[in-house]
Amino acid sequence: QVQLVESGGGLVQAGDSLRLSCAASGRTFSTYTMGWFRQAPGKEREFVAAISRSGGGTYIADSVKDRFTISRDNAKTTVFLQMNSLKPEDTAVYYCAADTDGYLPSRVSEYDYWGQGTQVTVSS
Repeated sequence: QVQLVESGGGLVQAGDSLRLSCAASGRTFSTYTMGWFRQAPGKEREFVAAISRSGGGTYIADSVKDRFTISRDNAKTTVFLQMNSLKPEDTAVYYCAADTDGYLPSRVSEYDYWGQGTQVTVSS
């Protein structure tokens, strides 16, 4: 089992950047595919990005692929989401998730563990 704790959210202006972090407990971090999702008020949770166990493979949602990147540091058991050129429509709670057996999954149901989320608010 793994516990996930997100950090790095906040209130920023349009065009700013933020870097989210997700710290994972346990010594098996490198065995999990990691993902980021977001959920805006009144909307379903949506896929943002995923990264393979080694970090060599990534999958970014079309809606953010020119602005967001995902990375991981297995030695520090942490996954990151770098968000550039933020827009008001990026406002949401961002969640980190871990999957035990998939390769770059993009569906909520494919992930086994979730963090509590961190709020990102982008003002216009």
